[in-house]
Amino acid sequence: MSSQQRFLLLLILVGGLATVLGLLSKRTRFVPYPVVLALAGVFVGLMPGTPLPRISPDILLIAFVPGLIFEAALSLDLAELQRRLLPVGLLVTIGVALTVVLIGAFTHWLVGFSWADGMLVGAILAATDPIAVVTLLRRINAPAGLTAILEGESLLNDGTGVAAFSAVLGTIVSGSPSVVDAGVRFLELTIVGGAIGLAVGFAGLALLRFAEDAQLEILATLVIAYGSYLLADIFHASGIVAVVVAGIVVARYGARLGRLHGPQLLGFWNLLAFVLNAMLFILVGAALPATDLLPVAGLVVVTFLIMLATRAIPVYGLLTLAALRPPPIPWPWRHLTFWAGLRGALAVALALSVASTPGVDSRVSVVAYGVVLLSLLVQGGLIVPLTSLLRIERAA
Repeated sequence: MSSQQRFLLLLILVGGLATVLGLLSKRTRFVPYPVVLALAGVFVGLMPGTPLPRISPDILLIAFVPGLIFEAALSLDLAELQRRLLPVGLLVTIGVALTVVLIGAFTHWLVGFSWADGMLVGAILAATDPIAVVTLLRRINAPAGLTAILEGESLLNDGTGVAAFSAVLGTIVSGSPSVVDAGVRFLELTIVGGAIGLAVGFAGLALLRFAEDAQLEILATLVIAYGSYLLADIFHASGIVAVVVAGIVVARYGARLGRLHGPQLLGFWNLLAFVLNAMLFILVGAALPATDLLPVAGLVVVTFLIMLATRAIPVYGLLTLAALRPPPIPWPWRHLTFWAGLRGALAVALALSVASTPGVDSRVSVVAYGVVLLSLLVQGGLIVPLTSLLRIERAA
């Protein structure tokens, strides 16, 4: 079988499997789609002679993540997000920093990683994943305010989390890990990535102004999504930050053009997000054979518990602080915000990218991958019944 035929077979197998699993997930309301897809990926990765390749983390980031993040940005309720800007802002800045430091410290003390490797694990696991969170929120019919907090946090801290990862990795690779060096790198990655996102977003709006039909609008938004990531990557800035900013710019100002929120454009992005999401979770699940996790299973469980504990500190602390100002944040929302902090495909891509990096403990990649799987299966598997238990689901 030629390489072209194998690639076509890959698309057919993944697409067919994702369709079947999607039908099963809709019939079983308590099993969210991302959880089913991740489980399927694990089983596919264990099959002998499977035609699925071990996908490169660079392909995950370049081919899948920009489209998914841009679609999530287009779908944001910006008016509600503006009302919830204080809690979201605290979570994506102080919350990410606290998570990196706390996970890094506890994995150093309890798991045995060096300080640098512990901070790298913290950076990989710091950001919640919009790909997983948004999919689940659409299934549980969450209240608008809670949706804005969870979607806003997961989308924006995606950028700050990846920037923190790049900064920590950069200072490790330099051979002289330093908090100051990591901080400077973080600011450079974030500021330059944000500036590129703004520039591409507004340039894209100028392009959209001349689009006279839905096909051209779709093409223009594709250029904005993937062009912002590529341009930031070329300038060694944060591509994720660039895509997030560009997406918000288009969502905020594109509606004034009168055609951006047409059914064809949103329908295309919803379909693209569904296809990318389905393929991504299956390929991510097959990225590492589950047998590789057995030697470090204890470390994975301990790190997962550390991740949950350190998630509680910024969520309850910062949301309590934000609740001092209106609008209120009910306690059930805080509980779900804590539990819905899933880690997903992006964290796996980051973990796989350091699998053979000089100076990085080889266990970092496998442990982080195992923690993401546990997050999807345990947190994702229980999020729907937890929503019902907390009685925060909107009436259909």
